[in-house]
Order: sequence, then structure tokens, then C-alpha cells
Amino acid sequence: MRRGRPLSTILSAALAILLSTGFSQPTRKLTWGKFQAGNLKIAYVMRGAGTPVVLVHGWLSSSGINWQVPGTMALLARDYQVIALDVRGHGLSDKPTREEAYGEELVLDIVRLLDHLEIKKAHIFGYSMGGVIAANFIAKHPDRVLSGTLCGMGWLKAGGVAQHAFRQIGMNDQYAKAHAACGRSLAKLALTQTEIESIRVPVAVLVGEQDELIKKLHIEPLRRVRKDWPVIEIAEANHISCIFKPQFQREIAAWLRKNSK
Repeated sequence: MRRGRPLSTILSAALAILLSTGFSQPTRKLTWGKFQAGNLKIAYVMRGAGTPVVLVHGWLSSSGINWQVPGTMALLARDYQVIALDVRGHGLSDKPTREEAYGEELVLDIVRLLDHLEIKKAHIFGYSMGGVIAANFIAKHPDRVLSGTLCGMGWLKAGGVAQHAFRQIGMNDQYAKAHAACGRSLAKLALTQTEIESIRVPVAVLVGEQDELIKKLHIEPLRRVRKDWPVIEIAEANHISCIFKPQFQREIAAWLRKNSK
């Protein structure tokens, strides 16, 4: 019997259909598109006008689940051009199952997205896995960054325990191989202390007050190296609930206002 599609793909496709058919009023003026990344197609959604803001979602999520459903994209699109991509292996983007298709390619997809839209620089936000990708992009492509925000993430340290943990990710189900390959490849995006110290653009960190694992593994080491980066805790939020908290959205909007003057 043919195995069905993964739930995350079904949810993302259903969300796209609902949004495109006017299910929710805030979705008007949404633009859906895809760009070429080698032999893959990467999906994105765009809304609003003004200074560009790029949103990168977490592992096993999508642009719709991470940024549209909680209302973050609609809020920011009042004042900015907001672009959220479906990371390869997720959502409506292509889903290669080879680990070699991920790693640095996850970072280069942001470059490709900006090039596709003819955007020189943007504010970069990433949640969880998206934070790992965003930090890597900020460190290695600073000429394309206005500011950065690491949400539900801090420093994925080269040689650290978390880097080793990412290498161990695995799933047995055939349809989940893309997610597993993507997750393992995040170990390749670990940054050295020198790379973290080299970042000169403004960066903030948002993390749930109850997100103890992320705080211990990723935030505490970062605080010691980058004391100048503000760390804002979202009250009564854990790693899953953080994106739905009004404070999370307020802090993102406040950071953008501060760094868009």
C-alpha cells in the first residue's frame, strides 16, 4: 500500500489553499512564489511593503504554521515587506532525502531568496532551526543583513554537545527522511567563537521563559561571548508556545522599529 504524505506537508498544503481562497481577511495581498535552488524549488510567501524582513521557521514546521497562523506575519506586514520561506524539506518546498542537500544549502537558500526578489539587505529572523540558519547567514553574509534576531535559539557551538546531538537525529519512516536529513545537517552549521565574535550587525535573542534546554545549551554560552546582545525572555512561554504569545510579537515589532530608523 502506498504510504500517505507526512502530516506537516498536508497541513501546509491545506493552509495554502485556505489562505489563497480568502479564509482569513489578513491574507489579502499575500504573494506566493517559488525560486530555483539548483534542481530544487523553494516556496515562499510575501506580504506588505517597505523594508524587507525575512522569517525562517523551525524544524518540522513551515512558514504558515510558524509565522502566519500566530499572526506574526500579518502584524509585521503593516509596516514592512515580510517574506517567509518554507525551508527545503518542509512545507511546500521540495524535499530531498540526501543529507548533502541540506547543511550550508539551507543558508544559501536565503541568499537565493534575496537574489530572486532583488533585495540587497533584510532584517533576518529565525525560530529554533531557523535561528541556527539565521545565525549562520548573519555570520557569513553580513553584507546582506540589516539586523538579526535569534528566536528560540542562541549559539549552536562548534564542538559542543548540541552539535553532536543534531548529528544523531534519525527517523525510520520513509516519508520523514527529508526532515531527518535536514535535522542532522544542522550540525554542519555550528559556529566557532571567532565567527560569533565577528558579527557586527545588531542582533537580539528571544526565548521562552520556560525553554530551559535552549537556555542552557544555546543561550548561556552566547551570553558569555556576546554580552552586548540583548536576551529577552517571553513570559510563561516554552519552546512550542512561544510563537503564540503576544509578547513575542510585540518584541519583534519593537526590535524592528529600533533598527529601522
